[in-house]
Amino acid sequence: MKNPTPTPHDAAFRAVMSHPESARDFLAIHLPVVLREVCDLATLQLAPGSFLEDDLRPYCSDVLYSLDTAAGDGYVYCLIEHQSTADRHMAFRLMRYAIAAMQQHLAAGHEQLPLAIPLLFYHGERSPYPYAMNWLQGFDDPALAGQLYGNAFPLIDITVTPDDEILQHRRVALLELLQKHIRNRDLAELVEQIVTLLMAGYTDGSQLQALLNYMLQAGETRAPAELLATLASRVPAQGDTLMTIAEQLKAEGEQHGILKGRQEGRQEGALQVARNLVAQTSMDDTTIAGVAGLDIEQVRQIRREAGQ
Repeated sequence: MKNPTPTPHDAAFRAVMSHPESARDFLAIHLPVVLREVCDLATLQLAPGSFLEDDLRPYCSDVLYSLDTAAGDGYVYCLIEHQSTADRHMAFRLMRYAIAAMQQHLAAGHEQLPLAIPLLFYHGERSPYPYAMNWLQGFDDPALAGQLYGNAFPLIDITVTPDDEILQHRRVALLELLQKHIRNRDLAELVEQIVTLLMAGYTDGSQLQALLNYMLQAGETRAPAELLATLASRVPAQGDTLMTIAEQLKAEGEQHGILKGRQEGRQEGALQVARNLVAQTSMDDTTIAGVAGLDIEQVRQIRREAGQ
């Protein structure tokens, strides 16, 4: 790991490479031909500001050059490594630098990712440079890593997954089913599928309570108390949990806007969901905030008011 303390090497590099004319010569000489051909070096400019995350900044010369390419605006940055002992994972660090430059580009309002070209200028005592410059070689199985990172990432698009297939997904089936249909249908229409999943016994009490509160808070259910009562009668093993929520809805839901789904009652409804979860479950504050759709500080305030 590089020493984060600035060195004379850093100062010398910056003194020369902060001049676009010098950087232009450097890139004209050292860029691979296929990349040099798509770069308009006449447009090269020193990009303002720092593009690195705080934990990376001490280890990089932090010099980023922007230029135009045949494909549009692109980025080139040059890194000099000032260690006498070469870094085995330097290629991985270069990937992190390149991604940081891409992130800065997107944060500036651009829609397309830029081409970020990392270059390593090495002058350590050990010669030649002993480690691979392909970051995939840092894995135990580079071929498998290449398949993962060189192709489309796995996508679980639950919106196009058939319900019959979802029902075979054991402990995540109820979550997937609810999240697939949460926006586009009355969840009471799913009562048979929900009963099937609850009867299978994959969902414990705390998970069920969280999912039901999610369903009532975010879903479109015209008669939630009736739905809960139906589920309780059909799934006796979860009857206590279901009826507890149903009774709370009957006593509190109308005035808090949960049953009617009134716009003006949504915030109070979310608070009531959180109060129920604080009082009746062992969920942590982050999970409750996510289920109820609240800020974590609101959940903490509820817990303080409950004396917990």
